[in-house]
Amino acid sequence: MKELVDNSWEWFIDKFEILSKIDLTAYKRPQMERRINSFMRSAGASDYKSFLELIKNDALLYRKFLEHITINVSEFFRNANHWSILQNEVLPLLLKDRRSLRIWSAGCSTGEEPYSLAMLCREQRIPLTEEILATDLDQDVLNRAMQGIYSAKAAQGIPPTYLARYFSSQGDQYQANEDIRRMVKFKRHDLLRDSFGRNYDLILCRNVVIYFTEETKNRLYQRFTESLNSGGVLFIGSTEQIFQARELGLKTIATFFYQKVN
Repeated sequence: MKELVDNSWEWFIDKFEILSKIDLTAYKRPQMERRINSFMRSAGASDYKSFLELIKNDALLYRKFLEHITINVSEFFRNANHWSILQNEVLPLLLKDRRSLRIWSAGCSTGEEPYSLAMLCREQRIPLTEEILATDLDQDVLNRAMQGIYSAKAAQGIPPTYLARYFSSQGDQYQANEDIRRMVKFKRHDLLRDSFGRNYDLILCRNVVIYFTEETKNRLYQRFTESLNSGGVLFIGSTEQIFQARELGLKTIATFFYQKVN
């Protein structure tokens, strides 16, 4: 019996990966285990086996569980001072020797970040090579992002001039105008499984890797670096830091901004 208890977590994450194609071994175990156990208790399941049967047979519960563990939290212009650095320092630096920029927002959730980028690029007349690529693991949040509809509370992070210029009011909600939505290409992408594109000038991956193990973080930062053009910039979250930046071929150009040096 003791052996079964010892292996129950490993058994569950193995079975769940078969079901969902999500590799929970890449996430920090204590935090993820707490989140899953809490949800499991609230669903009335006494153990991992019964919980797995529940989510296999209840599509709505499975959907809620995916949202619970993938932690889809986003804001427009999150950490406004960092966006000011992006606007006033990083974008001008990138455009010194580029005619246009190729941008990727990784882990974009419901779209606040890539739409913030689109508005900033429109305001600053930043030429783009193509649409801003916005990716996430969760197809349902991507579907919501494509609609570009946000509550009044979510829209509070948008500067009033941007809100008036780039959004239309729909009752107590706001929708991004079509020209802004056309600037973003949403696509499902699994950072842990799928291949990465190349030749990006700016990659944003903010408040995503904090849930991963150190080994997984390092592997992702390596892959992001490989995806950047020489001189390209990786913009990370306010609770994150790349300790091995030099070994990856990156240098810090501002807090939370790393430039590829080769």
